[in-house]
Amino acid sequence: MGNGLVRYCIGRHEDKHHSNHPPIHSSVPISASSNNSRMGLSLPYSHVDSSLRALASQAEGCGRLAIGGLHGPHYLVTTLADDGPGTLRDACRRKEPLWIVFEVSGTIELKSYLNVSSYKTIDGRGQRIKLMGKGLRLKESEHVIICNLEFEGGRGPDVDAIQIKPNSKHIWIDRCSLSDFDDGLIDITRESTDITISRCHFSKHNKTILIGGDSSHTGDRCMRVTIHHCFFDGTRQRHPRVRFAKVHLYNNYTRNWGIYAVCASVESQIYSQCNIYEAGEKKLAFKYLSEKAADRAEANTGCIKSEGDLFVCGTQAGLSTQSHETNIFHPSEYYSTWTVEPPSDALKHVIQHCTGWQHIPRPADQSAVA
Repeated sequence: MGNGLVRYCIGRHEDKHHSNHPPIHSSVPISASSNNSRMGLSLPYSHVDSSLRALASQAEGCGRLAIGGLHGPHYLVTTLADDGPGTLRDACRRKEPLWIVFEVSGTIELKSYLNVSSYKTIDGRGQRIKLMGKGLRLKESEHVIICNLEFEGGRGPDVDAIQIKPNSKHIWIDRCSLSDFDDGLIDITRESTDITISRCHFSKHNKTILIGGDSSHTGDRCMRVTIHHCFFDGTRQRHPRVRFAKVHLYNNYTRNWGIYAVCASVESQIYSQCNIYEAGEKKLAFKYLSEKAADRAEANTGCIKSEGDLFVCGTQAGLSTQSHETNIFHPSEYYSTWTVEPPSDALKHVIQHCTGWQHIPRPADQSAVA
């Protein structure tokens, strides 16, 4: 792959819905941009902080069409209360498109799941917002962008930081810090699809990302998810665990897992590209679990294709000899461009420092609907 940026452009799969913004070549929080320049690295999303709504339709991968609240007015969150006027909950329950921004910093203690309706952007740039107690739930929601938030300390059975089910689509989760919930950090189930998770930091947790909740949910064969430029920082497992879905992983850094890094279960297809896998005591990166789909006679596992991945500190890939590469989808079947750096110490350093919540000023809004 050489020593430079790899920009995949597959002309015959050109996405007719691609944004008219200039090509994306690099993006880093303001505090880290000079360091990245010296390292000669390029990351996605340089354009997204140029104006408030520049996030819309800019995700790489499966969530690339997510526009969030692009066509709606601002909603200013002015209080850290759980509910009532000026709260995040009040904004998220409204049916009209909204671009939600914060006038306060601090912790919002959620007493119950916060349901996020369609066409919402929850934009934490310019403040430091932490959600505790419960998490966000996207139920039959579409076109949702969640950006620059912290999630920590979720308590109770089936409490995830972000729960996406059922039938949700066109979702982008970007630059969030997620840790220490009683269940999962991100769960994507029940035919939810076209989702991108990028530049997130996961830590202090067991079951990190689940894609496909049960082998009886055969409708989950439709699910497509991209996870890229994320930092899985000592979390125990599920980076992710996948049933049925097609998942593209690229330029993630996963270290010191407690059980495994990535798990392929029933009929899943995982394309692992230019990731860094750095083991601690547990050396096996890839795990396969056999389950029987409800409409099949026999149990089977999923498939993993590893292309350009870097395995360090004694990591063993653990690729199955029965996992036939011919069964794996290629990302170009679903989107035409994505940005990949060869795995390196420089990339690892950037991912360590430039994922999760960042101190980023809220950009000005140049839209007429502000």
